Amino acid sequence: MVIPPRLVPLVQQFDFARERLTNRMSGPVMDSGDGTDTKVGPMTGEEFLWEPVGGCWSVRRRTEGPGPRATLLAGTGDWGRDAAKYPHPWPPPFTTIAWRLSHLSEMLTLRADHTAGSRTRTRDDYPVSGNVEEAVAAFDTAADAWRKALLSVDDAALDTVGYCTYPHGSDAEEPFIDIAWWVNQEVLHHGAEIALLRDLHRERQHTPE
Repeated sequence: MVIPPRLVPLVQQFDFARERLTNRMSGPVMDSGDGTDTKVGPMTGEEFLWEPVGGCWSVRRRTEGPGPRATLLAGTGDWGRDAAKYPHPWPPPFTTIAWRLSHLSEMLTLRADHTAGSRTRTRDDYPVSGNVEEAVAAFDTAADAWRKALLSVDDAALDTVGYCTYPHGSDAEEPFIDIAWWVNQEVLHHGAEIALLRDLHRERQHTPE
């Protein structure tokens, strides 16, 4: 299938953002932005679950219950992601890498399903992992699913309001090309947050007491 020309730059941006985030989490090198490889080790379980401030939202074993100001654990499985029904707590809780990566992977998975799948999956269906290797692999699987969904649309779909039926955003009021743009922004900004948290965790170990 030929990719609609308007979609090509969005797919290219998504591919680059996804590759940079995956490499930033897994190594052995990442693109520093100027074409130079920068060494980076794989993310550890300690980094993944690190709570740099009090009152963080994270992913937790269901037996532990939700964290501070959270009222439920989203997802399915032995682990869940801190969440609350609207209105959310204010100011928003600071979130761990584990929380941010789970949120991003869930969003990609569900939007892929609501674009080119069953259009029925919800947050309650998404498995949450407390294991860093599983979580990084789940992100890659989710990114693959979203990319496949992107490549399934034609030019007319790009202008169709509500083409994606994802129930947790403004998809019902937006043309699909705007949703494709927004997903890229999600990968870019959460990817930057995850990279910064990795840097902060590394520097914390070298800060004199």
